[in-house]
Amino acid sequence: MRRTLLPLMVVMALAGMVQDSAGQDFVSTAIAGFPTQTLRVEYSSPAKLRKLPNYQSLRQRFVGPRLQQIESSLAQLGIREDDIDDLMMGWRPGDKEMDLYGFASGRFDKAAVASRAAAQNLTPTPLGGQQAYCLQAGLAGSCVVVLENSLGAFGPLAALTVLLEAHAGQAPGLNSDQRFARLLGETRKDAPIWGIALEAAVGDWFRGWLSTQNNLKLDWSRVFEKVDSLTYSVDAADKVNLDMKLNCATPEDAATLRQVLDGVKMAQQLAWQAQNPGRANPYEAMSVSLNGKQIALQVTMEYAELQLASGVGATNN
Repeated sequence: MRRTLLPLMVVMALAGMVQDSAGQDFVSTAIAGFPTQTLRVEYSSPAKLRKLPNYQSLRQRFVGPRLQQIESSLAQLGIREDDIDDLMMGWRPGDKEMDLYGFASGRFDKAAVASRAAAQNLTPTPLGGQQAYCLQAGLAGSCVVVLENSLGAFGPLAALTVLLEAHAGQAPGLNSDQRFARLLGETRKDAPIWGIALEAAVGDWFRGWLSTQNNLKLDWSRVFEKVDSLTYSVDAADKVNLDMKLNCATPEDAATLRQVLDGVKMAQQLAWQAQNPGRANPYEAMSVSLNGKQIALQVTMEYAELQLASGVGATNN
């Protein structure tokens, strides 16, 4: 029995090491391929999340309309959600809203995608030595490029052009930004969802996170103008845990922001009580702590509470 069990444990451990290594390689590839104008990145592992019994409820809460649009574009080319193992999205300032683009790893087939596009009379657009398939007209439409059978890229045509230049080494990548390099070292990259935001992207992230809290009437860009960076992770098992850290310019700025976030916590509690009377209030355990220039915020919810929550997990990105 012991002779059988030990080799099995070794094989399982090695398999886990290979998967972790593959995920790390993908993150490195994606970060190097993002243009330096990128102010926010978010990694997610559909391969990990699909193993959760509550995966569909988690997806409904965390997948915003823009990502749904990208998934729809991929589906039209024959790439299903369960073909994707890892996803890395990036945001940069755009004309009206932040451009969303990124990389996906999984199981893709260039020939099959080309055949599916031809069947839909979809003419490919030459882009950086690759064939881009744009599912919507104009620069803001969703375009997809299969770089290889395990790697794809997506985004509006203009943003995708810059993305492919960085990926090909023709322009500096985000890995040359020391701020991202430092924050990557502080991020919980073993979580199935994690992200980093800088400068204006911090307020943009909070605006999405609290998109249904219209009663707050806050100018998020002003609230977070003294915040240098945000890191966050979402861990999901029997419960959903959101852990975020905000790094401010000075301790005084952090103290002021902590007061605002205490007010947000109170508003969330009141909104929950009004919308879900008689139910245990998860926002009562919401933690907001201060340490020098850094604020830490933590929220833990049951899946049933996540479905009922107003704001947490909802995103407009």
